[in-house]
Amino acid sequence: MNGKDVHKIIVACDAGMGSSVMLASQLRKELRKHSVTVEHTPVNSIPDDADVVVCHQGLADRAAAGAGGKPIVKFQVFLGDPAVTKLVSAIKNGGEISA
Repeated sequence: MNGKDVHKIIVACDAGMGSSVMLASQLRKELRKHSVTVEHTPVNSIPDDADVVVCHQGLADRAAAGAGGKPIVKFQVFLGDPAVTKLVSAIKNGGEISA
């Protein structure tokens, strides 16, 4: 998937609050000028209209089960993770996003 085709990112976490809220807020700020909606939800409640799901690597299997084949970006740290930085760059510059 090309980053320019991303319109909605879901930050999924175990309960839908806490650290995922911080990450979702950071992504909203970074992508504000690119017409990308960022929401956070529990990993078991990923909406069908998500283009990309971002989650901690420990939740990746659960996220994949509910993501309907959408790309899953897995990270290890909530702020400053290279996988999230790569996603933001792909959206801003039109690069490829891979699961």
